[in-house]
Amino acid sequence: MISRDFEQLVDAHYMDLYRFAVSLTRNPDDASDLTQEAFVTLARKGDKIRDRSKCRSWLFTTLYRDFLKQKERGKRMTSMETEDVEVCATFFPTEAPRTIDHHEAREALFALEDDHRAILSLFYLEDCSYKEIANRLEIPIGTVMSRLSRAKDALRARWNDKPSEGIKSDP
Repeated sequence: MISRDFEQLVDAHYMDLYRFAVSLTRNPDDASDLTQEAFVTLARKGDKIRDRSKCRSWLFTTLYRDFLKQKERGKRMTSMETEDVEVCATFFPTEAPRTIDHHEAREALFALEDDHRAILSLFYLEDCSYKEIANRLEIPIGTVMSRLSRAKDALRARWNDKPSEGIKSDP
């Protein structure tokens, strides 16, 4: 792969890949390592990619596989420390819809099981279609749809303070 082409690919895809890695690892340092590893793999094996338009999908798939391999090897990725945020209590009428801030949303996303978090991240943060997610994660479209549905249910349950399958319980 030509050096300039490689730089263009890094510039074009680094941030999206890094955001996906953060959603998986829940740790910026681990996410950075995974993202860099995906680009190292691209540098080594990029000449095998015939269609450059598939490079983005290839990078996401490679990063996800590396994440799964690390989990299988027992490499524990530590969860991100959340900042202590003072929350001011505000009265809302019971009929008012519940809203959440980005810290709450992040915590809810990080509380999901890995497979649910990956699918939600790809669907909502990366705007991937069911088919793209299925290709990247190498799972059937039906599995994507059911996991996405369960992940949304788990988030709703968390926001409503109800336990649900799909959200890890704290040890």
